[in-house]
Amino acid sequence: MPDLLLELFSEEIPARMQRKAADDLKSLVTNALVDAGLTYEGAKALATPRRLALHVAGIPVGSAATREERKGPRVGAPEKAVEGFLRGAGLASVGEATIQSDPKKGDFYVAVIEKPGRSAIDIVAEFMPGILRNFPWPKSMRWGTTSTRWVRPLHSIVATFGPETEEPDVVPFEFDGIRSGKTTRGHRFLADEAFDVRRFNDYATSLEKHKVVLDADRRKEIILNDAKDRALALGLELVEDPGLLEEVAGLVEWPVVLAGTFDEDFLSIPDECIQLTIRVNQKCFVLKDPKTGRLANRFVLVSNVVADDGGKMIVAGNEKVIRARLSDARFFWDTDLKSKLSDNLPKLAEVKFHEKLGSVGERVNRLIALSAELAQVAGADETKARRAAELAKADLVSAMVFEFPELQGLMGRYYAEAQGEDASVATAIEEHYKPQGPSDSVPSDPVAVAVALAEKLDLLAGFWAIDEKPTGSKDPYALRRAALGVIRIVLENNLRIRLGEVILSAAKLHSVELDDPATLVGDLLGFFGDRLKVHLKDEGARHDLIDAVFALEGQDDLLMVVKRVEALGAFISSDDGTNLLAGYKRAVNILKAEEKKDGAPVNGKPHADHFREQAEIDLASAIDTARAEAADAVAAEDFEGAMEALSKLRVPVDRFFEDILVNAEDPALRMNRLQLLAEIRDATHVVADFSKVAG
Repeated sequence: MPDLLLELFSEEIPARMQRKAADDLKSLVTNALVDAGLTYEGAKALATPRRLALHVAGIPVGSAATREERKGPRVGAPEKAVEGFLRGAGLASVGEATIQSDPKKGDFYVAVIEKPGRSAIDIVAEFMPGILRNFPWPKSMRWGTTSTRWVRPLHSIVATFGPETEEPDVVPFEFDGIRSGKTTRGHRFLADEAFDVRRFNDYATSLEKHKVVLDADRRKEIILNDAKDRALALGLELVEDPGLLEEVAGLVEWPVVLAGTFDEDFLSIPDECIQLTIRVNQKCFVLKDPKTGRLANRFVLVSNVVADDGGKMIVAGNEKVIRARLSDARFFWDTDLKSKLSDNLPKLAEVKFHEKLGSVGERVNRLIALSAELAQVAGADETKARRAAELAKADLVSAMVFEFPELQGLMGRYYAEAQGEDASVATAIEEHYKPQGPSDSVPSDPVAVAVALAEKLDLLAGFWAIDEKPTGSKDPYALRRAALGVIRIVLENNLRIRLGEVILSAAKLHSVELDDPATLVGDLLGFFGDRLKVHLKDEGARHDLIDAVFALEGQDDLLMVVKRVEALGAFISSDDGTNLLAGYKRAVNILKAEEKKDGAPVNGKPHADHFREQAEIDLASAIDTARAEAADAVAAEDFEGAMEALSKLRVPVDRFFEDILVNAEDPALRMNRLQLLAEIRDATHVVADFSKVAG
């Protein structure tokens, strides 16, 4: 079957846009094919800095003819209804419609719409201009006198269609004065001549001959392997950077890896500053000494040309720029070291954190108070926690962080170490932002734990206080991430913390007047519950079990919630748990039905003198025993023991439903048995709300 080849050849496309643009082209074209009745076997989109390419394999030569009968209004219907039907069916007059009869509805119009099959070439030629005209570039431009927009000036379009065994045809269409054809060009500097292509295989091969590697993933592989080889030849190791690798692969069509040097004196700057300076300004990779783990004074760059001098001038040019940028970084570093972090604190009062939540200086004061409160929970020294919170944001006004905001926290640690602060304080300054994502590490030093919790809880309580919560997919202040960070810190450090109490303390530290503190705490705890579901779901836990535990009052100790969930999950998966859950749901369903019938809830304790059968007596006794044992176990935080206590109800509950007619004719006996069912419900709720458990 025929294949379709498309290439859109332009000036350099920004690296960050290339992959999505290729995916968009694939999606738009294949969707248009399917909408036109054309199937396909497979599609692949590729991109280089100067071209988007798409190969769609296995397209039929044309679409099949179709016949559709579209039912219209009754004969004699209002004129406007008939006109609308004709217009929608594409008929010129009612005479072109047929009339069909229905024994119940009478005569009505029917339009028979027959569409002949069309050639695939005509279909593609018809929809391509619209796709290009409305292409979803995040940013686009006009050039010359044209009114059409594209990401960068577009030079040519390749569009061929045909089977592998025949000469393909050009798909004829025009966009912005550019007519489609079969001619493209090679590398801008190394092989800038025009050449014709036929289909994808010879297109990719010809590009390679003209110094263009079409596949971005292959360019990445070439760069990574060559960079590692360069490093190995120097006795060093490449510091891998996936984000930079992706970007650099989008900057070159023919990657050539070279190595350069910078002055050893610059190694006095922290490694992270060197790496970021070289990465941001020159898109180069850094190398490290495997013996020391520190950076070496070498770097790797990726060129887009094969230079006659072996790249000496290219390397020299990069070395010159890097030398200047590292000189700037050293100046920032030396300048920052001349003053203490505490000297920066007055400046934080001039930095606005949020219009309704005050300055960063005000936030620091809240962090100090909250970190002191959390120090005991985290097992940290309160004085150190206060000091770490005081200095945590001080590097925000440093010269280095002003230049590279990504280094906030890290530079604070370096400056704290240089001025002789306690090691735990320095660690907390760096780690109080952590974790910043699911793959990020969690603070473990007690001082860092206290300040990291304070940082996130202050953020959450503050934005809840001013009613700026996440909505739908929008979360501009990363509050979901903050809540997940609290959860991970608590669970991975096995912390016992009454979250509701700390949230209330954090909210009261804000200058915002709280209408209803209890509502704020409850709402934020619900938010934590939703985030906990996400976290535990990733670890295989069931969300309904989390709901069952959170449904109980006062469940704000995340560590205990998780332990309950784990114990409940193990219990529900056992035979005893499965059968007891079935008995519980049967009891609850009966209660719901009878309460609805009677119009009142079933309350009160069953009376022993109303028991008539041994199964009733046994169940009442088992409930009293199980409830007491489960309550004692919960109080001792022995949740497995609580589940074991409930498991003793399985046999008497089963026997009760086998032997006892709940809805007895005697009203007193009926109510007594309903009260016994309510006792089953209440006994299980000592551990969790079983009504929330699926199954």
